[in-house]
Amino acid sequence: MIVDIGLSNIGSVRQALSRVGAGSMTARSAGELEGASAVILPGVGAFGDGMAALREQGLVEPLRAHAAAGRPLLGICLGMQLLADASEEHGSHDGLGIVPGRVVRLAPADSALPVPNIGWCDIADVSDVADVGDVSTASEDDTAYYFAHGYHLIPDDPADVAGVFDYGGPVTAIVRRGSVTGVQFHPEKSQDAGLEMLERFVASAVPA
Repeated sequence: MIVDIGLSNIGSVRQALSRVGAGSMTARSAGELEGASAVILPGVGAFGDGMAALREQGLVEPLRAHAAAGRPLLGICLGMQLLADASEEHGSHDGLGIVPGRVVRLAPADSALPVPNIGWCDIADVSDVADVGDVSTASEDDTAYYFAHGYHLIPDDPADVAGVFDYGGPVTAIVRRGSVTGVQFHPEKSQDAGLEMLERFVASAVPA
């Protein structure tokens, strides 16, 4: 089930899922979301607008309940940020509180790096790395994905960070907490690597 908050190109996500052999439906209300075995929450734009849309559509508590029940949930771009406790984008806004942490503006140490970050970045898998601040110790099997964002999620628990990329310092690219995954990049725009990631998510959502 894809959550439609009117702030993303749902069509591109559905098309990407179709390419990996997965059917999909969209939900804009709590009733439509009820009973979903797996949920994708995509989004682009401002955090406050995203949370306002979720509240207006009555989707805040259903999404929290879905995650609490241990059912697969994937947040994409803004959708990943909405999983956090709060964001500082254009003021202070409460989030879903599914992945404890806060969303802050990108502030690369290298002033030559533009904000927002738009383009392809290599992600390092840090699932088994003790110090996520040291990207150099992560897996060398990096893969590039497409990003478009000016803010990023900093989880309270470093163990929730599953992937990072270097943007004048390590930036969270993937979070994973139980059955919940968040990706700062756009898998639907990331060619084969993005399709493979969506295929893995779909496989995780199918009962054994």
